[in-house]
Amino acid sequence: MKAKELQELLDFIAKSGLNKVNIETEEFKISVQREPNTRQIMSALPAAPASAPLAAAATPAPVAAAGAVPAAAPAAASASQTALKSPMIGTFYRSSGPDTGPFVQVGDMVETGQVICIIEAMKLFNEIEAEQSGRIVKALVENATPVEFDQPLFLIE
Repeated sequence: MKAKELQELLDFIAKSGLNKVNIETEEFKISVQREPNTRQIMSALPAAPASAPLAAAATPAPVAAAGAVPAAAPAAASASQTALKSPMIGTFYRSSGPDTGPFVQVGDMVETGQVICIIEAMKLFNEIEAEQSGRIVKALVENATPVEFDQPLFLIE
């Protein structure tokens, strides 16, 4: 299976609304599972080592991770401040579109469960919610930049 065919398959699965899909052929095995809250593709694995070119096409997440550099945790954070961290690898967006304002700004009060940003992973836009209530003290990531799993996105107090 070529990279373009794999991408078309993943797009079809994403649009179908299915939560779990397993496909197995002689050449490869792919398992796609979506978390109810994050809508993220969980895994894509080759079936046999003989299909080495397929392995590169079937596992795009490590390729995306290789180009991203994780940011260090802020050293100046006080004891009352907590970092809101990224639950996945992807591209960070502060707003839902280029013509709309950011979900949150520095100084805004947020509630638990409030959408604070979007992370795009494999053409799926995942709304990231605040894990606690408080005031946004600092935005640690620039808009439209890659982020790593567990990378601090905002400081909240």
